[in-house]
Amino acid sequence: MIEPRADRPTAITLGADKAYDAEDFVNELRSMNVTPHVAQNASGRSSAIDGRTTRHGGYAVSQRIRKRIEEVFGWIKTVAGQEKIRFRGRDRVGWALTFAAAAYDLVRLPKLIAEPG
Repeated sequence: MIEPRADRPTAITLGADKAYDAEDFVNELRSMNVTPHVAQNASGRSSAIDGRTTRHGGYAVSQRIRKRIEEVFGWIKTVAGQEKIRFRGRDRVGWALTFAAAAYDLVRLPKLIAEPG
C-alpha cells in the first residue's frame, strides 16, 4: 500500500506495530526512501529498527501518536462492545463503527474542551 506513495522525492514515514519489526520489511522500506517508524520488538530478539531511526525526535512523536490511536480502538472494542461485530454487510458494520467512534468522541469531548489551547 505504500508503493504508490514511495516514489516521492522527499522521504516519508510509515508507522506500524512491532509485528512489522522484521529485517526484510524494514530494509524494503528504506530502499523505497520510506523511514520506518515501526515499534521496536525488544522482547527476546534483536530489532531491525536501529539508531538511524530511533535517535530522531520524530520517532518518539510517532510512537506517542500511535499509542493514542491504539487507545481509541481498545475503547471501541471493550467499552463500546465492538470486539465481536453483531452485524453483516458493509453498511451495517460501517454504521456500528461510526456510532461507536461518535460515542468515543462524546466521552472525550468534556476533557478536550477543558484543555487550554
